[in-house]
Amino acid sequence: KLKRPPANLSLKNVKVAVDAGHGGGNTGTRGIQTGIREKNYTLMMATELQKTLQAEGADVFMTRESDISLSMTERIRMLEEADPHFLVSIHLNASVRDSVKGVSTYYRYIGFRPLSQYILENMVRLGLEEFGNIGSFNFALNGPTDYPNCLVEVAFLSNKDDEQLILDPEFHKAVACQITEGIKNWLKACAMDTP
Repeated sequence: KLKRPPANLSLKNVKVAVDAGHGGGNTGTRGIQTGIREKNYTLMMATELQKTLQAEGADVFMTRESDISLSMTERIRMLEEADPHFLVSIHLNASVRDSVKGVSTYYRYIGFRPLSQYILENMVRLGLEEFGNIGSFNFALNGPTDYPNCLVEVAFLSNKDDEQLILDPEFHKAVACQITEGIKNWLKACAMDTP
């Protein structure tokens, strides 16, 4: 099952699903210096992304808007019911080596790679190191074929420099703007490829 794109490829004509990673009892990783929890900061960034996309006229569906526990099965069921044109899932990364830093994007199916590439290209404009664009990635929300989807690992909570960025509310807004710009660039490219 594949969702056909809308005839007019602009944010005013699409429904975007935004997933704030983790939540509730699933706290995610923790900051190396401050101990901040991933679940709280993914929600802050997802909320900023929601605002930015809505300002562009998009219809936004949030998998969570508060600190609640949701299994991957529950998220997928919600997304099936919401029937978005595409999905962006926000997470924060961690490594056993505290020197590892930067932003990365992930996709499972090669046809969905362009969305992840455009988002990554815009995210590195924030001065983040490029950790990579990774395919065939086994993340549950990258699994559905109904709509393009992208997992964004914004930065590393296990790195001191990245953690300082993650703590900054202005950085959250900048992340939202760059993800939105990446989406807009991807939609423009899709429009050019449409006969």
